[in-house]
Amino acid sequence: MAIQDLKEQIVRLPEQPGVYLYFNADGETIYIGKARALRDRVRNYLGAYGPDPKTNALLDEAARLEVIVTDSVVEALALENNLIKQRAPKYNILLRDDKTYPYLQLTTNEEYPRVLVARRVARDGSFYAGPFMPAQFARKTMSLTHRLFGIRSCNEVITGKRDRPCLEYDIKRCIAPCVDSLCSADEYGRAVTLTHMFLEGRNDELIKTLEMRMLEASGGERFEEAGQLRDAIRTVQTLRDRQQKMATAEFGHRDVFGLKLGPQGVAIQVFQVRSGRVVERIELGSEEAIVGSGEGDVLAAAMQQFYELRMAPPEVHVPSEPDEREALEAWLSARAGRRVRVVVPQRGEKRGLVDLATRNAALAYTTRFNQATAAQYDALETLQSVLALPSLPRRIECFDISTIQGSETVASMVVCEDGRMRRGEYRKFRIRGSWPVRSSSRATRGSQTPGSDVEARATSHEPPATSTEPRTTGPDDFAAMHEVVLRRYRALLEQGGPFPDLIVIDGGKGQLSAAYDALGELGLANLVAVGIAKKEELLYTRDQADPIALARNDAALLLVQRMRDEAHRFALTFHRQARAMRDLRSELDDVPGVGPRRRRALLTKFGSVAGVRRATREELAATVGAKLADVVLAFFASRP
Repeated sequence: MAIQDLKEQIVRLPEQPGVYLYFNADGETIYIGKARALRDRVRNYLGAYGPDPKTNALLDEAARLEVIVTDSVVEALALENNLIKQRAPKYNILLRDDKTYPYLQLTTNEEYPRVLVARRVARDGSFYAGPFMPAQFARKTMSLTHRLFGIRSCNEVITGKRDRPCLEYDIKRCIAPCVDSLCSADEYGRAVTLTHMFLEGRNDELIKTLEMRMLEASGGERFEEAGQLRDAIRTVQTLRDRQQKMATAEFGHRDVFGLKLGPQGVAIQVFQVRSGRVVERIELGSEEAIVGSGEGDVLAAAMQQFYELRMAPPEVHVPSEPDEREALEAWLSARAGRRVRVVVPQRGEKRGLVDLATRNAALAYTTRFNQATAAQYDALETLQSVLALPSLPRRIECFDISTIQGSETVASMVVCEDGRMRRGEYRKFRIRGSWPVRSSSRATRGSQTPGSDVEARATSHEPPATSTEPRTTGPDDFAAMHEVVLRRYRALLEQGGPFPDLIVIDGGKGQLSAAYDALGELGLANLVAVGIAKKEELLYTRDQADPIALARNDAALLLVQRMRDEAHRFALTFHRQARAMRDLRSELDDVPGVGPRRRRALLTKFGSVAGVRRATREELAATVGAKLADVVLAFFASRP
């Protein structure tokens, strides 16, 4: 066992509270723990090898040990929580929140941070505030950080060497760190610090500063600026009041935890009770087996992670005793600014609610880890592996183009989250652009003639070759794909996300290159896209010359095919609707002054457009009036 090599260091450890960190041979942090007495706690690992596979793997992999001494167990708990969040060691318990309420992300892992709306809290070094309910409150707060502190909203790589600032600087929503003569890195850093304070909730001193600025602007007769500051003060006050209301120590304010720990993972249900009523249910879970950890260990980790970004109520009810309950209570109380008790109810209404939360956790566990769900997560893990993705592709967006000979070209986007299609987030697009293409442009799948040049080119996955054939003006697949990807993610940038973990493009290298060109124009080339080619069912990537071939029955390929087919179905349905609308039009729709009512009157009177053409001025005037009769006659006289 590798742990035996650390025996001499372990016996010299101090008997003080602190945090211990195990590292592997590559220098990666693999486990972080806390202890009342470091020597006693860490020495237990010397004899811990046994039936627990997780502990055995940790002991075999541990190559180095470090400790950090603290003044108390509470400080050790807080330090352990922060280190786990930053380093995400693989042998610690990491849970995921199922809610999609938005958070605000201050990207402090960037040199020039931004404020973005995020649907999930990632362990990426950024600062997260929230969650915000309703969602529009998060976007309003994000906009407020731009107006108050000048935090940038662009996606540019900031070097400070830009010739002139953009419009955001002119309208006083950015202090222009892109131009170093206007804003130095230190000045922008001070703005980021103020933003961090604001998102942390230090609102009282911020309100005083804003009130002084508002009075100063009003005294200088800058009334528009004073009005903006007034609105900003109201928003900050609303934020402050909301936080205070949720944290008030009134009777009936508590959170209730229910836990189901099984061989496949863990499911935790949290009922948030306010004024005696359940107002929210939140699910935490992990898809990784938590071997060798008891309920107390899991509950302690869940509470640390759950209250990292939330204010704890006066009481937290749990089904069993969490590890280090006194330290948890002290930590929660320090964060809330008042006493917080962790209680294990034994009887009555409070125990009944804990049992109810536990039954819901058991149901959530069964739902999460049934056979179909397990297959979905296996597919996502396979995609992460074969595409070398940095994280599990929980959110995937898939695009498809539908057209016939460049006519009524439309596009679709479908969304898959955790292996399930999210119909409410589907989007459809009418392609607006017009580009030079071959006269025999690719047709929509299902409308191709077998053996035609169109079909051969559609399955080659390469852009059309330059030709001297006559060319018409209309959209082609590559330009259409470029347009729809550009429009989708430009809008997503303005909204602040959420961005997908993976983008699937229906097509080969040509369509994939067009999509990456659009992402590059937006500064989002770091997003990962993959193309799936028809017939061969190969996956094309940007970084590999050869396509990836998965087995026909591979769950990952089946998932991508399902998304591609759903995008095609959605695009084809929209395309048929667009063609039907086009076919319902007549020449009368182009006559100035003829709307639906007068068109109906003319067709009812004369039977058809040809009948309207043959009608005399007197007959037309009797139906639509003399003035419009002259317009109709002039219109048809100008037509061949």
